[in-house]
Amino acid sequence: MIARLTSGIADRFGRLVAGTPREGGPLPVRLSGYSRQAAPARAQVFDQALVWVAVGLMMFGLVMVFSASIAMPDNPRFARYSQFHFFTRHLIAIATGFVAALLAFQIPVATWERLAPWLFVGALVLLIAVLVPGIGSVVNGARRWISLGFINFQPSELAKLAVVLYAANYMVRKMEVKERFFRAVLPMAVAVGVVGLLLLAEPDMGAFLVIAVIAMGILFLGGVNARMFFLIAAVLVVAFGVMIALSDWRRERIFAYLDPWSEKHALGKGYQLSHSLIAIGRGEIFGVGLGGSVEKLHWLPEAHTDFLLAVIGEEFGFIGLLCLIVAFLWLTRRIMHIGRQAIAMDRLFAGLVAQGIGVWIGFQAFINMGVNLGALPTKGLTLPLMSYGGSAILMNLVALAVVLRIDFENRVLMRGGRP
Repeated sequence: MIARLTSGIADRFGRLVAGTPREGGPLPVRLSGYSRQAAPARAQVFDQALVWVAVGLMMFGLVMVFSASIAMPDNPRFARYSQFHFFTRHLIAIATGFVAALLAFQIPVATWERLAPWLFVGALVLLIAVLVPGIGSVVNGARRWISLGFINFQPSELAKLAVVLYAANYMVRKMEVKERFFRAVLPMAVAVGVVGLLLLAEPDMGAFLVIAVIAMGILFLGGVNARMFFLIAAVLVVAFGVMIALSDWRRERIFAYLDPWSEKHALGKGYQLSHSLIAIGRGEIFGVGLGGSVEKLHWLPEAHTDFLLAVIGEEFGFIGLLCLIVAFLWLTRRIMHIGRQAIAMDRLFAGLVAQGIGVWIGFQAFINMGVNLGALPTKGLTLPLMSYGGSAILMNLVALAVVLRIDFENRVLMRGGRP
């Protein structure tokens, strides 16, 4: 008995010294000749890679907004501004958006689902209010902003998030009748149509285009009959075609896009596009270096907002643009993956919201890049997370916070908990 006990103790001691773990115990880790027990790996609360990519895009955007706007005080129109004016305001917008995102992350997805119809109604009220003289501010002939003192808020940016939440909520409620056009699709089409009419009155056709694509994307991902989907898509294409045909200045933009170098368009509707192409052409492969852009020196209008990508192309070249495109592709793909994960766990509303936000950010980035590169007609849409614009940055960050909340609840459920 004593021999058997001694043998067991020696065997246990030998295995421990040799680094073999006790049954059911954690693995020992050897550090500089000493054996220490490894701490169990901590599960991530949310997708940290997604956060760092978004933060990286924002910080790079902040640097580029400063670079693109540093010479603007030399223009008599901006003579009262300092060189740091747009940089400071953009930094304040990012800080405000970060606080709003932290608050949005605390809200459970179930609460977003309950609030979705009310947020949509609130967005409609603000879209109406911005058209009222004395409330809405007019900039460059468009009435799109409501002044809040420290920030000019653009209701169309809130409308994008409101449509994402409302469309996802609508599809969840209409799942049983999604094969019937008039009961499933027509009410949603009317709601988006009302938003579109209010946006066209500003006018803001670019925001209407993004919202229409968001709604279409959620309908498609929600499982609407393919024939109905393509019918709606055809109606939208015809509607946008008619709007362009009936508007002289929209037709001029199309003609300028087709031939921006002609004598008629080079100093007119094709001016921004031609100078954007010149900027990107000057950048060649590696760019002229940070701060070395010539086009931002009062040649390229709106260099810090809609045409920030052209300045990036000039200063960082083809390589810089390629890295930026890859970053947005990864960001969009990751958001869509979070949405698919939620749907796989029978969280349809959460999944459709995440995928709707992915469609929003991915499509708007695609349009902005296409415009800057001359692949699409000129349209007043900013580059998400990067271009100057307080309300756009604010709503982009809130939208990403909602995605991170969905990812957080996914991870809690996968660990067997309750969101």
